[in-house]
Amino acid sequence: MNLFAQGLLDSPLGLLLAGLIGLSFGFWLEKAGFGSSRRLAGIFYFRDFTVLQVMFSAIVTALLGLQTLSVLGLVDLTALYRMETVLGPQIAGGLVFGVGFVMGGWCPGTALVGLASGRLDALPFLLGAMLGSLGYAAVFPALGGFVDLGACGVSTLPESLGLSAGTMTLLLTGVALLLFFLVNRFGPRDPKAPAGDLASARST
Repeated sequence: MNLFAQGLLDSPLGLLLAGLIGLSFGFWLEKAGFGSSRRLAGIFYFRDFTVLQVMFSAIVTALLGLQTLSVLGLVDLTALYRMETVLGPQIAGGLVFGVGFVMGGWCPGTALVGLASGRLDALPFLLGAMLGSLGYAAVFPALGGFVDLGACGVSTLPESLGLSAGTMTLLLTGVALLLFFLVNRFGPRDPKAPAGDLASARST
């Protein structure tokens, strides 16, 4: 049973585990190169697909891990928190987030990693994110029915497509492997690799 189901997220144990998980998450984001706005923004210009590879790897790993633990009876998937789908505000928020990501080269999590790594260009982005959050909170009462526009309750991709969670996991794993192959075969070489290593990198 997870901390959320037991109501322990705000307990000392929950806060300690959240802090440790957050530190670990930030460490591996930095190791993956996500402490660089240039690398993060590279995917929008089809120059660097690190974001696609790392994030898709994380998603597939989590899917396979959860499905395996569920089959073994070690995790109850119904006890995991699932956010409700509200199409209107989520689509609008995704567009704002995406534009901000392209312009600033950061998302809030990676900006914290970048700032911790000494990259000061992340600071104005974080300040803007905080001001934006405060601004949204200020205008929230005036948004009226927009915050509930397109509410679908808890809706998942497997349920929407009429597939089992296991089938969806296998499909996404296959899509990920195909994308990894295409990126490694036809995508740009590692931007950190010397120019002379291009031929050898492609031949291996």
